[in-house]
Amino acid sequence: MSDSFFPVLYSFRRCPYAMRARLAIASSAIRCELREVVLKDKPEALIALSPKATVPVLQTIDGKVIDESIDIALWALAQSDPKNWYQGLSNEQHQQMLALIEQNDGEFKYFLDRYKYADRYPDQSQDYYRQQGEKTLAQLETLLDDNGSLIAEDWTLADIALLPFIRQFAFVDKGWFDQAPYPLVRDWLEDFLDSELFKSIMPKYAQWQPGDEAVIFPQGQRALASDAGRS
Repeated sequence: MSDSFFPVLYSFRRCPYAMRARLAIASSAIRCELREVVLKDKPEALIALSPKATVPVLQTIDGKVIDESIDIALWALAQSDPKNWYQGLSNEQHQQMLALIEQNDGEFKYFLDRYKYADRYPDQSQDYYRQQGEKTLAQLETLLDDNGSLIAEDWTLADIALLPFIRQFAFVDKGWFDQAPYPLVRDWLEDFLDSELFKSIMPKYAQWQPGDEAVIFPQGQRALASDAGRS
């Protein structure tokens, strides 16, 4: 059982998986206690809950531990989904969403990491890794042209689940991205970065330490700054 009056979310501000979880929680308006983690100094409380010690990790009021970002998002939206990101999906859209997330978290994330940290992966050039990632950008461009958003006219969990990763890809070389032949992806990302929802999940928080006063998210009280752009 958690000793908090709220579900506890271990998060790291810049992690796209943690962003995915925070976006869903913020949209659902479920309040939780946010504990900001420094990845080089992970708290023992996090490791005790989830030995793999990756963020995000959520502990519910009744003590259930959820340590996959998409499962946290689904947990939140199953309880409250005012924007109809999940509960309003048809069976076909649900399957499309899961396929897009699987591809994003698998193949695209594989090449994203190598594109962003190309010096760690000298087997291929950074341009090669970018070109492999571009295959996903091209697919998303087509979906956006067909639907308005990825699988519907408006955002769904499919969009929210992928956008933090596209943000990361874009900022590896923003100059290249701004002139790349994916204008709909670019506009889609800009709409996301300009949204109040994105800004609401990006305040900076101090590293959580045992005994700290609880930070309630959304709208925690110990925000150090609001910096929703590149970081």
